[in-house]
Amino acid sequence: MSPPTPRLRRTLPALTALPALTALPALTAVLAALLCALTLLPAAAAAAAAAAGSDDNGPVDWTARPAGGGAGRDARPYVYLEGTPGTVLQDRLSVTNSGRAPLTVRLRGDGRAGAWIRFAADTVTVPARTRAEVPLALTVPPDAVPGDASGAVVAVDGGEEVRVPVRVRIGGPTLAALSVEDVEISGGTIRYALVNRGNATLKPRLAVRVDGVFGTLLDRPERLLPLELAPGRRVERTEPWPDAPVLDAVTVRLRVTASGGARDEAEGSATYIPVAPVVGGGLLLLGGLAVLGSGAYRRRRTRRGAPGSTEAAGDRQPAAETRPVVKARSLVTEGAES
Repeated sequence: MSPPTPRLRRTLPALTALPALTALPALTAVLAALLCALTLLPAAAAAAAAAAGSDDNGPVDWTARPAGGGAGRDARPYVYLEGTPGTVLQDRLSVTNSGRAPLTVRLRGDGRAGAWIRFAADTVTVPARTRAEVPLALTVPPDAVPGDASGAVVAVDGGEEVRVPVRVRIGGPTLAALSVEDVEISGGTIRYALVNRGNATLKPRLAVRVDGVFGTLLDRPERLLPLELAPGRRVERTEPWPDAPVLDAVTVRLRVTASGGARDEAEGSATYIPVAPVVGGGLLLLGGLAVLGSGAYRRRRTRRGAPGSTEAAGDRQPAAETRPVVKARSLVTEGAES
């Protein structure tokens, strides 16, 4: 047999090349569409970011914080000032506008230390992509008690609000005093109140102990509470007790401590009685009394209606009443005969 002719081999590449030539315009259109999509993606992402930034979760285009320090870990978390009664302390507030439009904020003080603050301007307008520093002065009252005072600087822009904490240490002797009050037990919850009786900010620690008739039911060691108690502040708190007894008489003892020697104890008592058994027993007792009373009433009615009973025989009662009269007559007759 003779080998195949090479003509068929020459025509195959030509036939396979025809579809590629015909699909070239379609590929060009697809590439153009991809390029257009890639150019539109950044604009869409920017629009989405702007929409997300306009959410009411918090301000995203402006900030307010104490002036000085960097924007990272070195930034001051709050305004801290120290002085004696009657002195004037100074600091600055930094307002940064990262948006594309001018920003106007109103400034005010809040809290005990915030009431002592005066600003260089209560209303500040910050141009776009600009930072402004507003001087502030805090005057410690002449009759201020030595210790710690707290407050805040509040910056408001429309519906957005930023609070900058302010802490002041007033020179002089400090007194750490703490009390625990109004201990109450309600079901599985222990309620109490903490009061700072001194002039220093305290971080209280709490220990809980509950004793019942047959021994200790709860003994929680001392732990730090998640709060800072400013001078003169009163806080009402609750302590969960999920394993409260069903039937027992308990005494709850709370002990609070803080730095500086602050310490206090208080106690409360409660009686746990199961409600369902008591109610059921009372109903059972009432039912038994009702049955006994009904039976006695029926027996009494039966005695009254019996033919041979003394209460039913009416003719025997007059005889009993006339019997002394008959005897009197017999005595008189005998006397006459004698």
